[in-house]
Amino acid sequence: MRDHAADPATEAFVTHRNLLFTVAYEILGSAADAEDVLQETWLQWVEVDLAQVRDRRAFLVRVTTRRALDRLRVLRRRKESYVGPWLPEPLLTSPDVAEHAELAESLSMAMMLVLETLSPTERAVFVLREVFDVGYDEIAEAVGKTPAAVRQIAHRSRKHVEARRPRELVSSRQARAALESFQHAVETGDLQGVLDVLAPDVVLISDGGGVRSAALRPVTGAAKVIRLLLVGLGDKEGALTGEPTTVNGDPALVLRLDGEIDSVMAIRVEGGLVTGIYFVRNPAKFTHIAAAVPLTLS
Repeated sequence: MRDHAADPATEAFVTHRNLLFTVAYEILGSAADAEDVLQETWLQWVEVDLAQVRDRRAFLVRVTTRRALDRLRVLRRRKESYVGPWLPEPLLTSPDVAEHAELAESLSMAMMLVLETLSPTERAVFVLREVFDVGYDEIAEAVGKTPAAVRQIAHRSRKHVEARRPRELVSSRQARAALESFQHAVETGDLQGVLDVLAPDVVLISDGGGVRSAALRPVTGAAKVIRLLLVGLGDKEGALTGEPTTVNGDPALVLRLDGEIDSVMAIRVEGGLVTGIYFVRNPAKFTHIAAAVPLTLS
């Protein structure tokens, strides 16, 4: 990249980079692919005559959205042959993300899985309108539809998401307390302790990508989840440790086996109980766990 101190194109791109990454990730659910989209956006951006660009931020968001949509259609085909459940690539997020209600909800594993049920165009429209509050005319340019069509798509996707939207979350303090209880119970093998913190209808989704062992379908019910966790985690050779952190705005554990990342476990808490466990074991999805990823809605 050129020296942005003397280059208006680079300066504009760097200024909006965190926003562009957030847009791409919300549409794709893959940080690695979001980074590729930003690279493609950059290569197109440096060829643009800036004198012809009225709103640089809007232009960059439009290009990023188009690139992300193209890539999302390819990802959809890849997921058809994916081994077992697919989970979004977890992002290590700073604690302040959890305090930003709109951003935290849109990034949560639960909401990202709801977005997976939308078509690529519906997802892009929903994300741009509901998460980033982009105007219908701008969205229309980004997705190649008329503003009237975008309004219809936005209405349809909003109804679809509302019908599946996760229930109201507890405060970050309550979620952290539940995580601590959950971690202690799992690490000590305390069966009753795990049972006390899990909701009766808890759902565990594990993503091994065919590379690491994982359940090939969601596991529902406290008894089944306990069995999978205690047997699966207790059967490992070596020292298994859990590091509390925040992933996609959710309380989470980074589990390490002899110091190496074995898995990332994000949890969803409602009413003081764990109702969802998102267990990412595919090592290809650990690239954004080392440092917090800067995200923004503006």
